[in-house]
Amino acid sequence: MDTLKSVLVPINKEGHRFIAIFAVVTLLLFLLTWPVLGWIGVVLTLWCVYFFRDPDRQVPTREGLIVSPADGVVQLIERAVPPEELGLGNDPRLRISVFLNVFNVHVNRVPLGGTVVKQVYRPGKFLNAALDKASEENERHAVHVRTEDGKDIVFVQIAGLVARRIICDLNDGQIVRSGERFGLIRFGSRTDIYLPDGVEPLVGVGQTMVGGETVIADMLAKNETPITVEVR
Repeated sequence: MDTLKSVLVPINKEGHRFIAIFAVVTLLLFLLTWPVLGWIGVVLTLWCVYFFRDPDRQVPTREGLIVSPADGVVQLIERAVPPEELGLGNDPRLRISVFLNVFNVHVNRVPLGGTVVKQVYRPGKFLNAALDKASEENERHAVHVRTEDGKDIVFVQIAGLVARRIICDLNDGQIVRSGERFGLIRFGSRTDIYLPDGVEPLVGVGQTMVGGETVIADMLAKNETPITVEVR
């Protein structure tokens, strides 16, 4: 049963159209008696299904835990100014950048529960998301969330070299939960998260992240409350 669940992973609704297109093209290649290209189409269709997979995650529920907004690898941990379009001033904050390759799950998750104060889309370039300047120059969608106790957290979806669509389903004033799905970036990308002042990261550069599961920071680091999880 566990093996079956690992194979039959739910597919995000954003992928249905692309999977159908890949499948139709593959069928046409076989009908046109181009079997070699047809089998290549089969491989690409299966990859498309794999790309848009949307598995449930074990989300830690203890108060104060900040989870990774995306799958991928921590590429940078540095101090940087949050996106100017959010109007949070010029004071640098600790930023953790998670790079997603084309084989990672690309569904994004809310790192910390609270209320969406502001979310802004900004068009830009499509540089390699692994570059430092991608945070400033690439197309992006920035989100500012404020917790019940007044802490501010920022997370940003950033398009990559082959990414051409950022999807964010959040609205200003919306109440969100930690680990909740909120969007997706198609085909290679990066997600930045700016931690609240005084909060230190619990992850390091090169570490693999699991969106909605991996705890990247704890705002109550001295609290000994046990961590619990729930499936979402």
